Amino acid sequence: MKEINSFLKYIGVDDTDLDLFESQYIVPEGMAYNSYLLEGGKIAILDTVDARKGELWKENLLEALAGRQPDYLVVHHMEPDHSGLIAYAMEKWPELKLVATAKAVSMLPQFLGGETFPGRTIAVKEGDELPLGERTLKFFMAPMVHWPEVMVSFETSEKILFSADAFGKFGALGKCGFYGEEDDDWACEGRRYYFNICGKYGGPVQTLLGKVAPLSPAMICPLHGPILRENLGEYLNLYRIWSSYGVETEGVFIACASIHGGTMAAAERLAEILKAKGCPKVALSDLTRDDVAEAVEDAFRYGKMVVAAASYDAGLFTPAHHFLHILATKAYQKRKVALIENGSWAPSAARVMKEMFAGMKEIEIVDPVVTIRSRMKEQDIPALEALADAILS
Repeated sequence: MKEINSFLKYIGVDDTDLDLFESQYIVPEGMAYNSYLLEGGKIAILDTVDARKGELWKENLLEALAGRQPDYLVVHHMEPDHSGLIAYAMEKWPELKLVATAKAVSMLPQFLGGETFPGRTIAVKEGDELPLGERTLKFFMAPMVHWPEVMVSFETSEKILFSADAFGKFGALGKCGFYGEEDDDWACEGRRYYFNICGKYGGPVQTLLGKVAPLSPAMICPLHGPILRENLGEYLNLYRIWSSYGVETEGVFIACASIHGGTMAAAERLAEILKAKGCPKVALSDLTRDDVAEAVEDAFRYGKMVVAAASYDAGLFTPAHHFLHILATKAYQKRKVALIENGSWAPSAARVMKEMFAGMKEIEIVDPVVTIRSRMKEQDIPALEALADAILS
């Protein structure tokens, strides 16, 4: 338990044993499941945590309550990493009322063995308020940020935004710092988190920003990652860029899937050519070994991308196919893309990549497509030079 101020306590927990968040995202620094206790005369628990760390959360909650009875359990998001202790809290305090969106209330039995807590739920809608005495929570609906039942809440007197999964990031607070100003590079893991968790839903995020930015929050308390108290305009601006699929960093991202090294050699040579031509930033990812979530992050970060991939089974090498599939599911759009394919006898990678990009919005495929036959040769260099000129233009 940590006191944020006289009326708000942090009762969340770190999970440094977790290797894969949502069973797919590598989290070398672990994960924070944030939960809060808000006091204003009446007491509200703001979300629970993943059952994996339930005992630690119970200790924090009971310490913060110091023998008092909570009045409300506010559920901003029903995903199990935030709702794992709902049943515990509702059973321990029979007078406790659960506050959530109507959609979240309807989802309760799906996660809680059929339990609906009749007579103990309050379904709130846009603009509803929950008075706690000296404090008041105002609710704003945030469907598809990143589930349909999500809402955020705003403590009106001190202007604190409880933002659900928005403005979250990977990493345990013991690793990245309790407050955002303690985090040397919030944007790095914040960006990877945003595009892999919320990236598909830029439109709903834009809608949410339109509601909360005019409130001029003084503090943002997300369900993952540090509490943000300073430079909030910077975080809001990053979310505007990310959710509108804008370009954050000028440069070129090269995503390479090479089987025996020949395609990678061409990608590395292209990186050298781009730098020599004055490209401000060139980032290169090995799709066969690097974290694909980081590759997705960089694909959205930069306005231009080159995909270099081997042909495989008359199609596209699997790591590249997987990467492009993820981009499609995350609504990759508004980008300039160039292609390099490698094929020893029947090059097919570019054809498949073009087909996959055709399903994405506002993607410009530039010419020329460069075809390598097994190994890059000196006669391939002019084509790489032409590709560099095309992607930079």
